[in-house]
Amino acid sequence: MTHTVSINDNQRLQLAPLATPNRLLLGPGPSNAHPAVLQAMNTSPVGHLDPAFLALMDEIQSLLRYVWQTENPLTIAVSGTGTAAMEATIANVTEPGDVVLIGVAGYFGNRLVDMAGRYGADVRTITKPWGQVFNLDEIRTALETHRPAILALVHAETSTGARQPLEGVGDLCREFGTLLLVDTVTSLGGVPIFLDNWGVDLAYSCSQKGLGCPPGASPFTMSPRAVEKLQKRPNKVANWYLDMNLLSKYWGNERTYHHTAPINLYYALREALRLVAEEGLANCWQRHQKNVEYLWDSLEDIGLSMHVEREYRLPTLTTVRIPEGVDGKAIARKLLDEHNIEIGGGLGELAGKVWRVGLMGFNSRKESVDRLLDALRQVLPK
Repeated sequence: MTHTVSINDNQRLQLAPLATPNRLLLGPGPSNAHPAVLQAMNTSPVGHLDPAFLALMDEIQSLLRYVWQTENPLTIAVSGTGTAAMEATIANVTEPGDVVLIGVAGYFGNRLVDMAGRYGADVRTITKPWGQVFNLDEIRTALETHRPAILALVHAETSTGARQPLEGVGDLCREFGTLLLVDTVTSLGGVPIFLDNWGVDLAYSCSQKGLGCPPGASPFTMSPRAVEKLQKRPNKVANWYLDMNLLSKYWGNERTYHHTAPINLYYALREALRLVAEEGLANCWQRHQKNVEYLWDSLEDIGLSMHVEREYRLPTLTTVRIPEGVDGKAIARKLLDEHNIEIGGGLGELAGKVWRVGLMGFNSRKESVDRLLDALRQVLPK
């Protein structure tokens, strides 16, 4: 072959093989993956329509139903991060002009507002200070006032560390003919969830937190009520990639090609879900609760306090108040540079006010807490 244009080598890098720091990831996500999950991800790929891969997809669907406690037929893993699964819920059931009521008590409630608006929804909100939750009376009043097609709530608000109680909300939604959409990004695998019992119609999550898997294959589920709304819409779903009318044919009996799935990430997700099933869901939830209570007590012992009331704290993510006069960013950087431990800073209204400490999936162990506490004692001002 004859080249008539010379090759520009300005961006040609001469690199050594990849080497990354060995961090303990105790921020809001990602968390460290179990060694067995990493091993599974390094398995040689097969084709995305290979019978062996299609069988693995079936296993993922069944195990996702288990960890969510649902029998929803349309339960899949979206090829993308948790934000893609988040958008999928909005894209598939939101039609232009639909009233969508969103509970905003943190950063990710606001993200739902932004997404729903982009799909033409008539967005309404109820709000709470960051770190607080909505009660049933407040939700009932809002449903009576706005009569929404969809109510969206964040079960585990990653920006605040608060757990929104969902018991009874689904009953209210059915009373008003409303679909209930729930963000379980920071709760799936680490916090008790009973989608069917609670009457949840749409839910999404991610792979890199409570499931202890690398990011990129994100759980998504729709109830038969939500599927009915999808099938009755007069116009196509505005997002082709996330259209469940199409994706359900790939994940369902037809096995129609839609896109090239991230095969090795699905290997990892399957293995992560297998480990949860092997441990048992109740045991997994108990482990997260036991370890986070040890974290809370240990933090209080060194003079730190939590942002959220104990009753509503997440067992997967804790917001810790930064003491007066302490540079929160500098402390987090010292933990990273000197101890190879990552914790997160505050978002939005809590920026500069809290650290976010995650104990999720494989990282929810006493050793993780002990290592963090030992490092904090060294980096915090005396």
